[in-house]
Amino acid sequence: MDRNTRSVDDVLKLMDGLFAPEADRWTSGAGTWWDGFYEDRSKPVPFFVAKPDESLASYVGRGLVRPGRALDLGCGPGRNALYLASLGFEVDAVDVSAGAIAWAGERARAAGADIRFHCGDAFAEDGGAPDGPYDLIHDSGCFHHLPPHRRVSYLRLVDRALAPGGHLALGCFAAGAAGCELPDAELYDGTGLRGGLAYTPEELRWIFSGLREVELRRMRDEPAGSPWFGEDFLWAALFAKPEGAAPLSR
Repeated sequence: MDRNTRSVDDVLKLMDGLFAPEADRWTSGAGTWWDGFYEDRSKPVPFFVAKPDESLASYVGRGLVRPGRALDLGCGPGRNALYLASLGFEVDAVDVSAGAIAWAGERARAAGADIRFHCGDAFAEDGGAPDGPYDLIHDSGCFHHLPPHRRVSYLRLVDRALAPGGHLALGCFAAGAAGCELPDAELYDGTGLRGGLAYTPEELRWIFSGLREVELRRMRDEPAGSPWFGEDFLWAALFAKPEGAAPLSR
């Protein structure tokens, strides 16, 4: 049957095909690109370090985010999930890469941390993580690897999984510092995301306009000896979901 598109999800999956094989970086059941990426754990990759984001530590230290139920979205080797668990958060952590989940699980067992790890696509209706509600959704580097049409899926996730009064903590490429700055329409030419999409502050505010901005700044560049991870080519954004907020996705 060739005429098999009859829902929004069908349209999204159809458009995913325009990004193959780059779509393997994030789509459900794939993760093969990332499995290869995580295979050599000795590579000098900044986010392979077992350190939490400086921005996340700052939010907690200033009382902007308090322990509760948390979802670490695109958790990678689990550095932020472990930090949240150490503070008393009840943590679900999801990633499309089985290799990343295996590494994160090893770190959690070594630390004696109780974290529920899920391998799968959190944006699917039967996604790789529970629906929540969560007091915190934390994303350090997942959002900027999504093609434009999958922002719809991302906002759906925030709608269904983030509790009223909860927070979305987001780290993503900053325009002018890292990532691809081409207009959305030009990304559908078959050449992919060019490593990830860069955003301006105004774009992030528009995309997440249904949430209340708490803070939006550049992540601090942390030295090698710091207990925190920090790279100044990333935005560090914290948004709150107001009580009775209208849906983000339409």
